[in-house]
Amino acid sequence: MSELEQLCVNTIRAVSADQPQAANSGHPGAPMGCAPMAHLLWGETMMYSSKDPAWINRDRFVLSNGHACALQYTMLHLTGYNLTAKDLSEFRKIESKTPGHPEWYETEGIEVCTGPLGQGISNAVGLAIAERHLAATYNEDNYPIFDHHTYVICGDGCLQEGVSAEASSLAGHLGLGRVIVLYDDNNITIDGSTELSFTEDVLKRYEAYGWHTQTVDEVVESLDALRTAIKNAQEVTDKPSLIKVKTLIGQGSPTKQGHHSAHGAPLGTDDLAAAKKAWGLPGDKMFYVPPEVQEYFDKAAAIGDAKRIAWEELFAKFSAEFPDKAAEISRRFAGKLPDGLLDKLPKHEFGKDKEVATRKSSQMCLEAIAPHMPELIGGSADLTPSNLTDYKDVVDFQKDSYMGRYLRFGIREHGMVAITNGIFAHGGLRPYCATFLVFVGYCIGSVRLSALSQFPILFIMTHDSIGLGEDGPTHQPIETLESLRSMPNINVYRPADTNETAGAYHVALTSNKTPTVICCSRTTTKALQVSSIELAGKGGYVAVETENPDLILVASGSEVGPCVDAAKKLTAEGIATRVVSMPCQEVFLAQPASYQRVVLPGTVPTLSVEAASPHGWHRFSHSQIAMTEYGCSGASADVFKKFGFTVENISNKGKELVDFYKQAGNIPDLNNRPVFSAMNGGAH
Repeated sequence: MSELEQLCVNTIRAVSADQPQAANSGHPGAPMGCAPMAHLLWGETMMYSSKDPAWINRDRFVLSNGHACALQYTMLHLTGYNLTAKDLSEFRKIESKTPGHPEWYETEGIEVCTGPLGQGISNAVGLAIAERHLAATYNEDNYPIFDHHTYVICGDGCLQEGVSAEASSLAGHLGLGRVIVLYDDNNITIDGSTELSFTEDVLKRYEAYGWHTQTVDEVVESLDALRTAIKNAQEVTDKPSLIKVKTLIGQGSPTKQGHHSAHGAPLGTDDLAAAKKAWGLPGDKMFYVPPEVQEYFDKAAAIGDAKRIAWEELFAKFSAEFPDKAAEISRRFAGKLPDGLLDKLPKHEFGKDKEVATRKSSQMCLEAIAPHMPELIGGSADLTPSNLTDYKDVVDFQKDSYMGRYLRFGIREHGMVAITNGIFAHGGLRPYCATFLVFVGYCIGSVRLSALSQFPILFIMTHDSIGLGEDGPTHQPIETLESLRSMPNINVYRPADTNETAGAYHVALTSNKTPTVICCSRTTTKALQVSSIELAGKGGYVAVETENPDLILVASGSEVGPCVDAAKKLTAEGIATRVVSMPCQEVFLAQPASYQRVVLPGTVPTLSVEAASPHGWHRFSHSQIAMTEYGCSGASADVFKKFGFTVENISNKGKELVDFYKQAGNIPDLNNRPVFSAMNGGAH
């Protein structure tokens, strides 16, 4: 290693260790060990532009072991991104550009939010799928418009989490040769040595997945072996690559090098000062970058900018020769929907169209928009015939057909959603994915990151209640709706008919920062007389009106139909009954308070009906017909009857509720309960 290379690597170590020291919190050990990798990637390998971080043909970099984020912040600072030394000094502070784990919306140059281990490497698979699909779709001879790699640094923890195994297996099957993973093999986790719990041969496992694998044992004295390994990986175009790089956690720390104590706590001022002096750096200076180091990375950044400028010139020529393709690329990356797309969503006619399950309504929506929305890409976790997520003439995305738009994720729910997040993060594509609603439990960690990351992923989750019947309680998602509804920044739709399903698609497609879960029924549903895309877009609306209601029934999905029939029965018996369909609580609560009160006054006895957990419905109803125990196996009609979701039981419970408040003489106003802010303690 030359003197300049050594100085660069040691500067990266020092500045990365300075950040947790300044915050008195963080992880210095991994950045110190990984500094040689970062030096090679940003110094001579990756194609990037700090002057235009959103350049669409940049190489993507993912720090999967996100706790090591000080390393990435250091490199962004050195290469000219909008990250100053002051920003580094505010590491882990509120509203800083240097949060405790990478967040793409806070910091220029970050591609995805990482931290939960295994997510980043799985996102990278999605990034690579996007690149291969766009390259196959748009590249022409002499015009490699999409021609970039996805580089990953990950650690032992990422490779232990099951989500990475799911995604890596699929990456190998798909032959995603543009993924290059540098595995920081430092033999340390929080508990101590990996000998405690992780002794498998990782490279053999990845070979079995279909990956190209290499080992680099030396990065302290020389970078030649790692440099060669990266070049070898770049030349393998039909397999993703994993390079196992032997490192020492906390490399250079006099007292913590190689020990798990370097993982999750600052080195301490004395230890850090001693390390800096050994590296030839001033021990008393924080965030110090020698001039020759800054000059080196300035040159590296300038090379990246020159590559961007050359690409822009190429794209200008491409635009002149292939104007339609160029315009389509620009539209996609601007996030603009095709003109007239939303008008193509299906609508049913009350009394004319036959009853269908809303999973079929969802497929009708895909059939309607997919031919006109080439950026739509997605698939199912091996449940295509059940989720109904394919459509006419769609082609599979496979190793020999990267132009395909249908992804066979296999039985890999967690990996599926993490990959889908990566596809969206790349830009230029709008992904969707699907499984049974109950199996959200397998992928909830990735769904949470969709919401946190503000990625408007479309989730199609079918078999949404006890109505799936014979498969029994293991498949009946009684608590899953509330689990999703409790999550910030996600819209959970449970449509009652085709119009409401189309309304859910409308909301999903027009949402720029919020994912949408469309929970679809296996059982057929009756078309509602007044339902529409527009009304569904309000989250809740009056489906059956009556003057001066004595009772309101509010429901979602397949339970709206029985409520309509119960309302007819109750009204005929002298209890004027309104029915409110509420396909999406989150969207309804986003409407003006005046609209909410018109739909649900709060002072009329209100009964909610949903074949799921009652939690959350207390905001809208005085009493609930809901699931408070697990379901059972049987025909759907029999299961619904057993748990009270019949016209007769709804009618009886409605009468009981009306009678209760007649005797009580006072109806609590659901809209007048104070809501207290945790931030200032005031009611609003």
